[in-house]
Amino acid sequence: MTGFPFDPPIPFEVVGFDLDGTLLDTADDLTAAINHTLSLAGRRTLLRSEALSYVGGGVQQLIRNALAATGGTSPDLEAELLPRHSEFYLAHLTDRTRPFPGAVAAIDTLVARGVRLAVVTNKREAISRALLAHFDLLDRFAVVIGGDTLGPERMKPKPDPLHEMAARAGGGRAAFIGDSRFDVAAAKAAGMPVVACAFGFAHEPIETLGADAIIAHFDDLVPTLERL
Repeated sequence: MTGFPFDPPIPFEVVGFDLDGTLLDTADDLTAAINHTLSLAGRRTLLRSEALSYVGGGVQQLIRNALAATGGTSPDLEAELLPRHSEFYLAHLTDRTRPFPGAVAAIDTLVARGVRLAVVTNKREAISRALLAHFDLLDRFAVVIGGDTLGPERMKPKPDPLHEMAARAGGGRAAFIGDSRFDVAAAKAAGMPVVACAFGFAHEPIETLGADAIIAHFDDLVPTLERL
């Protein structure tokens, strides 16, 4: 059974999701990891809101921006700290991370109604898969594309990973769900409708991103997709 007879059709064969700030609330674990890394460099720690303002462009950009904000950076310092940051984050990957309320129910509804799902994130693919597996979500997704899957030069906001998502998921009309300017810009460049999550880690007011729709809770996602 691939759907429910009295539900309006969902006009998308493929629906993709960002990970951090969209499917999963990773804020506390991301903040703890970057503050640990800054402490190794003798830097001040960041408030949660400040740390989250640097999330979205991949781990190298996160470290670069955090160092720049706390006393300056250099390629050598970033190269030294990156593996130590990754080691700490992997050891504490799910200390406080959880799916956002309603996320699991929403994706299960989409799967039941025949939609093929994907994750496209600037987080590294192996870590993304580990997070999804921890919450028993990995098997819901036909495709997982990370920031290193196609290479850093092709990460969001480039449209490349969204084009790849659609191709790997078997084609058809696709939509994307995200929380940041990276997500909205990538979807628009790829010619896909995009839904922005008001509960995410956006660096600016969500209304300014230019998304086709905004949801305040995952309970709103399926009805929103039906209307797009």
